[in-house]
Amino acid sequence: MARGNTRQRIQDVALELFAEQGYEKTSLREIAEHLDVTKAALYYHFKTKEDIIIGIFQDLTQPVDELITWAREQPRTLEVREEILRRYQESLISAYPLFRFMQENQAAVRELSIGLTFKERMLELSGLIQEPDFTVRDRVRCVSAIFTLHAGMFFMDNVEGDPEEKREAVLEVALDLLNQAHGAG
Repeated sequence: MARGNTRQRIQDVALELFAEQGYEKTSLREIAEHLDVTKAALYYHFKTKEDIIIGIFQDLTQPVDELITWAREQPRTLEVREEILRRYQESLISAYPLFRFMQENQAAVRELSIGLTFKERMLELSGLIQEPDFTVRDRVRCVSAIFTLHAGMFFMDNVEGDPEEKREAVLEVALDLLNQAHGAG
């Protein structure tokens, strides 16, 4: 099997185990056992659990990095900010396993380098959808718009209904918050 495929298999199995058992309760030995490889074979690709999660984080958050790069180059209009939220929701959907891991392992994530990196991304996204002279209430609305998308990823699973309809409803609420902050709501 090609090196890239092995790394991906390791990351997939590790993320599944981290989400099920918790990051702290999952050992490299368990990951190797689930893959039916030796610990030495696992070490060839990743020296630590943190190395595995950093690799997963980098792969699955690439769309968010691309969104931030795109957003920095756009005019600071309400329409662009609405598009940022739309694209961010799509990024969250495509990286669902990672965000599930982060949600279920918050204490461990805070201690890992990815926790700080994620926080920096959230602060930058928040800054891209608001104006520097916003009131505290309007800043809260913008931050809440982003976290509405996060909450919608996890808590709407427990609400009956069509998944697409629920995603649209979550986006609508996030856009409403953004529009209120910009005096358009």
